[in-house]
Amino acid sequence: MKQLLFVLLFMPLLIWSQSNFEKGEKFFHAKKFEEAKVAFEEVLKTKPSDLKTIEYLGDIASHDKLWEKAVGYYKKLKELKPAEANYYFKYGGALGMRASEVNKFKALALATEVRESFEKAIELNPKHIQARWGLVEYYLHLPGIFGGSESKAISYSNELMQLSPVDGYLSRGKIEEYFKRFSSAEKYYIKANEIGKSKTTFQKLYNLYLNKLKDPKKARELKQKFES
Repeated sequence: MKQLLFVLLFMPLLIWSQSNFEKGEKFFHAKKFEEAKVAFEEVLKTKPSDLKTIEYLGDIASHDKLWEKAVGYYKKLKELKPAEANYYFKYGGALGMRASEVNKFKALALATEVRESFEKAIELNPKHIQARWGLVEYYLHLPGIFGGSESKAISYSNELMQLSPVDGYLSRGKIEEYFKRFSSAEKYYIKANEIGKSKTTFQKLYNLYLNKLKDPKKARELKQKFES
């Protein structure tokens, strides 16, 4: 009798929650993020610890550049499931973007946690590519006096090379471009494009030709080849 009463009382809530989750997913994949957010927030009212729902809400907040809100969602995820590498990566990424919005002193206070989050993601998943990209960016953009380091950025780029040559060449090209060594960056981007043959690898090389090397002829030839 008690089991029947439980079913009668709570089954409608579970079905309603599932329905909202499915709606949220459909809206999310259709890039209707505001509608997706409303649906997922309804799910959380009955399932406040649902990992996928929280992750979707964090991703929507990130898409909307609401970094403080995104940090809150991703922090909850890593607390609920501390063995999941990707939650630490997303938390570190959102925290890094949040740091870019605050004053320098507060940003520096957040920097260590950003780095540790990426490192934790790699500890949990030694093949985590995006976390290494995060550390390349971290060591490039952090002032040297506070721990920024070209050699450490290169070290993580080398690790990327072992896991994914395309990411390795792209990340090394980014480092060379950051330090305005554009001819060297070109060599790495060419190698990345030869392997990847993707829109991303094309765009990196194309933008370098057009905006940094000021070589519209090479940019035009590359575009013609890519579109042929």
